[in-house]
Amino acid sequence: MNPAFTIRDASRCFIIAEVAQAHDGSLGTAHAYIDAAAKAGADAVKFQTHIAAAESTPDEPWRVRFSYQDDTRYDYWRRMEFTQDQWNGLKRHADERNLVFMSSPFSVAAAELLKKAGIQAWKIASGELNNPLLLESIADSRLPVFVSTGMSKIPEIQGAVDALRAHALDFTLLQCSSVYPCPAEKVGLNLITEYKDRFACPVGLSDHSGTIYPGLAAAMLGIAALEVHITLSRESFGPDVACSVTSPEFRQLVDGIRFIERMKANPVDKDAMANELDETRRIFRKSIVTTRELKAGEPIRAEFLTLKKPGTGLPAERLPHLVGRTLRRSVPAGAFLLEQDLT
Repeated sequence: MNPAFTIRDASRCFIIAEVAQAHDGSLGTAHAYIDAAAKAGADAVKFQTHIAAAESTPDEPWRVRFSYQDDTRYDYWRRMEFTQDQWNGLKRHADERNLVFMSSPFSVAAAELLKKAGIQAWKIASGELNNPLLLESIADSRLPVFVSTGMSKIPEIQGAVDALRAHALDFTLLQCSSVYPCPAEKVGLNLITEYKDRFACPVGLSDHSGTIYPGLAAAMLGIAALEVHITLSRESFGPDVACSVTSPEFRQLVDGIRFIERMKANPVDKDAMANELDETRRIFRKSIVTTRELKAGEPIRAEFLTLKKPGTGLPAERLPHLVGRTLRRSVPAGAFLLEQDLT
């Protein structure tokens, strides 16, 4: 893993660019997504690793029938497969771009393939949270694990947490709603704090809204990780485009989160900040100015005074306290009233 990246850093959200099947089975497009993720500022690029014969059957139904060329969901998974050498090449490319290389295996065979490729962190997809065979397979790698909770009830999440702890794995729970795209009403930001309290572990968000807003809001809650689908274009083909952000939007999201982190890490002392702004205060604040010539010894009336910039004379807040006072010397109209002018 590139030393520039630390998965477990309490002061920094670990940001994952989820490619999933956005490559549509094209190895070249998969490599293009690695470059896009790096340019967008992601910490990690994440794929999904499918071996149709190891994870599915020809009876698997479509969630949404989107493919023009695959008769069955099983056929689609077969078309999404890459060889061992191809996965090895994707890992090398991620290394070259200083990205942590991640994937979600959907079978033990896929996990073994990824181990050989040099996987650096695992993602357990929502539908695999209760898969003990997969957990046993990845446990011996001792690598960090990110767990999506999109389809799970609280007792099921507790069971996964218990299993992960039994294997002494470094894991992060990701609040996720398996709705594509996910509307604001179902993002579930409230569960981030609930998971932290209930499970006493790092918590993040896997967002399917197709916008940058949940990620920014979750960053204010101090999430440990954020996973967001990325697409090269909203005109791209694929089932995840509607729940993805474009690479320029992803860059904006990353910049926003890093900005939020700097804000949270630097609480402002209001008085100290005001002291730093002394010169600005003098420019923008107002001073007490005469509206007509005032004679020495003449009592000051309210209508004899007004307020104008800059704030280099008597400050505006003194105005109500000057009515009835007298002057040591005459002051012309339009002059800044000074302390030495007062008796």
